[in-house]
Amino acid sequence: MLAPERLVLTKTVYHEHLINYLVQFHAVRDYFECHEILEEYWKEHPDDPHSYIYVGLIQVAVAQYHERRGNISGAEKMYHSAVKRLKHAPLEQLGINSEDLLEQLEERLQAITFGLGFEDIDMWIVNQELSDICMKHAQSIGCQWGDPSSLQNRALVHRHMLRDRSDVIAARQQALLQKRSLRNEN
Repeated sequence: MLAPERLVLTKTVYHEHLINYLVQFHAVRDYFECHEILEEYWKEHPDDPHSYIYVGLIQVAVAQYHERRGNISGAEKMYHSAVKRLKHAPLEQLGINSEDLLEQLEERLQAITFGLGFEDIDMWIVNQELSDICMKHAQSIGCQWGDPSSLQNRALVHRHMLRDRSDVIAARQQALLQKRSLRNEN
C-alpha cells in the first residue's frame, strides 16, 4: 500500500484505492482485483461525489475480466453498462481522459461483435503526477506499466474460480445454522 503523503498532488488528492486500481489495471492486469479494490472504497465511502464513476470503472474492469476469459456475453453487458455510466462522467477529475476511455470501450464492443479477440484497455492518465506515482508503484511491485495480459496465466485469467473462499463459505454456514436455530426456538 502507498503512504498517504504520496497521494497528495497539485490541487487534487487521489486516494490510495484509485492508485491501486490503476496499477492493477495497467501493470498487473488483475481485473478481478481492480473490482475488489474500488468496490471496497465505494462501499466504505457512499457519499463520495465520484461514486458513480467508481462503479463505471469497476464495470470496465469486470468487462475486461470477462472478455479475457472468453465470457463474451458478460463482457458485452459490462462494456455497455460502463459506457452508459461513464458517457457524461467527469473522468478528468480522477485523472483519466474521458474521450479516450469511451472510444476504447466502443472499440472493445466492436471487437466482440466481429470476434477480433481480446485486447487490454489502457486508460490515458492525464495528470502527470498521478501517472508518475502509478508507474513508480508498478515498478516497486515488480511490474511494467502497459505490459499486455498474460493469457496463459491461469491464476490471473480465472481468479474468481481459484481464490480461497473458505471464509465466505464458513460465514454462510454459520448464518444458515443461526437461521435454523432461530426456527427451532420458535
